[in-house]
Amino acid sequence: MVRAEGVTKKFGPVEVLKGIDMTVAPGEVACLLGPSGSGKSTFLRCINHLERIDGGQLWVDGDLVGYRRQGDKLYELKAREVARRRRDIGMVFQRFNLFPHLTALGNVIEAPVRVLGTPRDRARAEASALLERVGLAEKANSYPGQLSGGQQQRVAIARALAMHPKLMLFDEPTSALDPELVGDVLDVMKSLAADGMTMVVVTHEMGFAREVADSVAFLDGGVVVESGPPGEVLGNPTHARTRAFLDKVL
Repeated sequence: MVRAEGVTKKFGPVEVLKGIDMTVAPGEVACLLGPSGSGKSTFLRCINHLERIDGGQLWVDGDLVGYRRQGDKLYELKAREVARRRRDIGMVFQRFNLFPHLTALGNVIEAPVRVLGTPRDRARAEASALLERVGLAEKANSYPGQLSGGQQQRVAIARALAMHPKLMLFDEPTSALDPELVGDVLDVMKSLAADGMTMVVVTHEMGFAREVADSVAFLDGGVVVESGPPGEVLGNPTHARTRAFLDKVL
């Protein structure tokens, strides 16, 4: 579902990604771990072309991200085509980015109606089912300002799912939440994993990574230092930098 080969990314003179190689199979949950500034979130944003890569190649479901190949040459896609492909990739950010003037239900139906052309009655029925799935059926008519952070994040997940994505990206979805609200969001993510959703998750929740991930990659300084099954990377890391990081967070 995701394949990266030698992906690099610079911001000015700073090389944030220095050649990322990674593969995520359909139905797999991959967790990206590492200290702040290691390139995890930047790589996640490159997957759906929110950031344009400077080198290497990146594919999602067999399609080059941001480009099309014609013969031996690559041509950058127009913004409309980038947006069309991006709608197949759901993304949940640290901050919830909900429309404050729309109810929870309104936030979930907005994209299916406007982007996919889903009839409003069908979009409303699907949105109601998604809100029930994330445990917020009774909050359908509440506005974001009336919801806790954890509830807003679950609405954000429902909103992403409403587009029927083939891939879900999570950028530290619990980092902005109070500790007692984290569990509800992680439970929703666990249920998605159990249903076979392909997910790439940037997280500091080591328990989630150990329990749910099929693979774990530890990034530092813009490179993948170590990757493999969570039992190996978290339980018996081979690289000194990985061990030093885990000693501080476990």
